[in-house]
Amino acid sequence: RERAAKPASKEQYPLIGHSQAIRDLRAAIQLVAKSRAPVLIMGESGTGKEVVARQIHQFSERTDKQCIALNCAALPSSVIENELFGHEKGAFSGALAKKAGCFELADGGTLLLDEITEMDIDNQAKLLRVLEHKAFRRLGGKDEVTVDVKTIAATNKDIHESIENKQFRHDLYYRLGVIEIEIPPLRERREDIMPLMQFFLHDICEEYKKAPMHFSDEALEIL
Repeated sequence: RERAAKPASKEQYPLIGHSQAIRDLRAAIQLVAKSRAPVLIMGESGTGKEVVARQIHQFSERTDKQCIALNCAALPSSVIENELFGHEKGAFSGALAKKAGCFELADGGTLLLDEITEMDIDNQAKLLRVLEHKAFRRLGGKDEVTVDVKTIAATNKDIHESIENKQFRHDLYYRLGVIEIEIPPLRERREDIMPLMQFFLHDICEEYKKAPMHFSDEALEIL
């Protein structure tokens, strides 16, 4: 006997699973989406932190505005400030035109700061100021730019350990983590393995225009 892959969810950023943990997570997303408070999402790599963040945006009153994501681990510290705040023309060598940063692009919407614990201390201080005052200056600029942005930060590290090791600012943690969401790893919700595998199999069949495929009971048991 074989089990056919079920149709994939039509949500833009689907959260797949039937476990109590996933049901609780869906309920939390609905509540958090109605709040203007900053959110901190914690969980191991691959647990779906960005999916949760984008669902929060999708179900919020900001859904008609942009959700801008910045991966703090993917950029050197010298570049992050420019990515966050943008620059004025002539601010530095090569700045041939004014550039809007992530805060400006996300005005009225949501800014996702992924891998936030990888941000260096100096940029953490600058980020804290923006969260406190809701305003910033572009690099090379004199005028303050005021923004209305909901911030969602995510990390796969133990943020409390980073604070103890003086790698992350305690005051920034309290600004970012007004609401905290922790996503449990898949090994703690194994009943979600089957719907996840069926979702991905259906997705791959559609992408490569293949006829519907199936997992055998034995394959599912091994997974």
